[in-house]
Amino acid sequence: MLTLIAVATSGLVGCNDRPDGAAAKPHPTTHTITMEAVSYKPEVVTAKVGDSIVWVNKDPYPHTATAKDRFDSKEMLPDKSFTFTATAPGEVHYVCTFHPTMKGTIVVK
Repeated sequence: MLTLIAVATSGLVGCNDRPDGAAAKPHPTTHTITMEAVSYKPEVVTAKVGDSIVWVNKDPYPHTATAKDRFDSKEMLPDKSFTFTATAPGEVHYVCTFHPTMKGTIVVK
């Protein structure tokens, strides 16, 4: 006795949602750095190209997030924020121009 089994296909290729079979790109992530007690928290952030980094000033006085030739938040008053989007891999070192002991690093992969 021979049994035939019919299998329906949905036309999907692979295990992703793209009809062309290409892998879906990961969604960008937002990383938050707080400016608090005259420091960046955390001091080091690891991000991917396309991710956003947001600095939020929680101190009662102004700060900056300034990286030579990359970005400059200018004066950030208390409770204000600044956003930078990583566009290339590498390390980005930044500082508060008002408080030079405040230093941070973004490692972009």
